[in-house]
Amino acid sequence: MVAAIKMYAVLDIETTGGKYNEEGITEIAIYRFNGHEITDQFSSLVNPERDIQPFVERLTGINAKMLVSAPKFFEVAKRIIEITEDCVLVAHNAEFDCRILQTEFRRLGYTYERKSLCTVTLSQELLPNQESYSLGKLVRSLGIPISDQHRAFGDAMATLKLFSLLLEKDSDKTIIKRELKDSPYSRISPKHLKLLDDLPTGTGIYYLYNRKQKVVYIGRSSNIKKQVQNHLTQTSKKNVALQQQLHQISYTLLGDELIALLKEQHEIKIHQPRFNSNGRHFLYPIGIRIATQNELHYLQVEPIQKKKVYIARFKNKISANKQLKKWLNEFELCALDSETTPQGGCKNHEQKQCKGACVGQETVATHNLRIAELTKQWRYPHPHFLMLNKGRSVGEYSFLYFAEGEFRGYGYYELNHQIKTPTLISKRLIPIQENTDIKFIICNFIGRKKYLKIIPLEQS
Repeated sequence: MVAAIKMYAVLDIETTGGKYNEEGITEIAIYRFNGHEITDQFSSLVNPERDIQPFVERLTGINAKMLVSAPKFFEVAKRIIEITEDCVLVAHNAEFDCRILQTEFRRLGYTYERKSLCTVTLSQELLPNQESYSLGKLVRSLGIPISDQHRAFGDAMATLKLFSLLLEKDSDKTIIKRELKDSPYSRISPKHLKLLDDLPTGTGIYYLYNRKQKVVYIGRSSNIKKQVQNHLTQTSKKNVALQQQLHQISYTLLGDELIALLKEQHEIKIHQPRFNSNGRHFLYPIGIRIATQNELHYLQVEPIQKKKVYIARFKNKISANKQLKKWLNEFELCALDSETTPQGGCKNHEQKQCKGACVGQETVATHNLRIAELTKQWRYPHPHFLMLNKGRSVGEYSFLYFAEGEFRGYGYYELNHQIKTPTLISKRLIPIQENTDIKFIICNFIGRKKYLKIIPLEQS
């Protein structure tokens, strides 16, 4: 039987904003609460020793001048530990507040662990069908007064009043007990925490090594630190095994999502990491190819087979069938799925969504031309071109280089004259050999226009 929870620390934190795990606390308020009354409280501005994002200043009204004489975090850390001792932390979006607190304590070399409850999650269960679960809108809809919104002491008090209502709603405390969360960092060893602290929050790929310096996993993320943290806190069989193997981490910052995807796919095929079994051969195992029945071309979804040519590949059948349906309707194509055309035509003809090639109402050649037209979406737009996108830092750009109809690699530049000729491009080029996975990944991005610019190049 789970013991009753007797003491809570209801809190709210305001921060500087900025990159994940690089924020600092600007204000904190904590109310020690026994479920009936406040037994202790603490509220203070905090000098974060870093810049405050302009949008945060506008939202909270807290600016750098207000914090010059405020205590630094290490000066209030002992008080925070004392007032939250033997308490469950309660906050609106508790994952954020708990992460910020744990980050600040880790900077001091201290592991801060408390169980937590989130009033967003509790409200969604105990107060269903609310128009909004943001703190301000939620408490106003419940008739709970809120003053000094977006200041820690005002939001913490509103959260406490909301939590009091939720305690009454959950009279036997079954939901609260179920939603009680352990600190995710409590599952991370001190050695792994040190590895985590050294990781960046940018876009790129990362390599996880075992004690023998062998790569056991390669991943990509728009936030490397957050993704590795997920590996270290999740309890799936694969992640637990990965945690047991992990000894070292390295990374490459790439800036651009597409380059990260291409680099990851390329590196997985080279290193064949143990825990990347799904990506060793095909990232996209389902394909759409052009099949033929009595000279009539039609589109067929199937698992990728060697020596067959596919016009597009997908992660799963759901996405492949979704694209197939879109193409069939957009190009008014016959929908065949067997070696025998049913009497009365294909499925699309029954719904008057094809032009009737399946029953002789249009010529086979005309129908086949429309299929040829749609395949252009999965070809490179030019035989020689650059595709430009953002880089790793402000003022830097990335490029993908294509020559003679093939992808050759990627690179970075700051000034246009640095990539004006094939010779200059080759000096900055990081080569990657094209394969079918890479080609379809690139075509997918081009089709969705996820780039800044495409520049055709003259053949050298």
